[in-house]
Amino acid sequence: MKIKIQRYSSSFEIKEYEVDMQGATLLAVLNEIKTKQDSSLTYASGCRSSVCGSCSMRVNSKEVLACGYKIKDGDLVEPLKNTPVIRDLVVDMDKALSFNAKAKAWQSSLSKNIALTQADEKRNEIQSDCILCGSCYSACPVYAVNEEFLGPFALTRVWKYVSDSRENTPENKIDTIQTNGVWDCTLCNECTLVCPQNISSKADIEKLRSKSAMAGYNDPNFGNFGGGFGFDGSPSF
Repeated sequence: MKIKIQRYSSSFEIKEYEVDMQGATLLAVLNEIKTKQDSSLTYASGCRSSVCGSCSMRVNSKEVLACGYKIKDGDLVEPLKNTPVIRDLVVDMDKALSFNAKAKAWQSSLSKNIALTQADEKRNEIQSDCILCGSCYSACPVYAVNEEFLGPFALTRVWKYVSDSRENTPENKIDTIQTNGVWDCTLCNECTLVCPQNISSKADIEKLRSKSAMAGYNDPNFGNFGGGFGFDGSPSF
C-alpha cells in the first residue's frame, strides 16, 4: 500500500511511502514510517483516543484525526489549512486559539443563585465536547480569506456561555461577536461536516444571530443586496 505525505521544511514537497499495514490507522502508519523508514517525518499526536485533538490533519482534502482515520491505498496526507506550517504535518495554532480570548469565550459573570435544570444542562452540553483540534478552522472558507474572522470553535464556545442561564452579562459577549463574527459566516456547514465531536458550529452561529437580532443588531451585509433581486426597494416584475 502506498500513501503520499506533503512534507515541509524550507519548501513543500510530496513524498511517497510504501507500507504493508492494511486496515491500520493513519497514526499507526505515520509511526511505522517514522521508526522504520524516515525518522525526519514530523507530526503531532497525544492521546491516541480521539480526545486531545493534537493529531488533526487532512487526508484527500478532508480534515481527520490521524488516530481515528483508517488509511487507504493512494491517500494524500497534508497539514491543516489556514494555519502556518511549522514542519511537515505540524501547524502553529496559536493565532486560531487566540480568538477564544478575543471572542470572550469564557464564563465571565456567574450568578450563583440559579440552579441549573436538566434542560439547562442539555441546551449546551455538546459544545463542551470541543477538543480544539482545529479541523473547523482548516475547513472554513471564510477564515481562508479573512484572517480576523473569529471562526467556528470560538463562536461555538460563545454560544455555550451565552445560553447558560447563570451568565449575568451575555450581552457583553453578543457585542463582541458582531465584527468578524456571526454575520461574516456563510453558513456553509463545512465546519460541522469535519468536526470529530459532531458539533454543529453552523447551528450555534445561527442561534447567536437570533440573540444578536434580539439585542438590536442586524446583518450589516443585508443592505448590500439588490440590483434586480427585489431588495433595493424598487418594484420587481
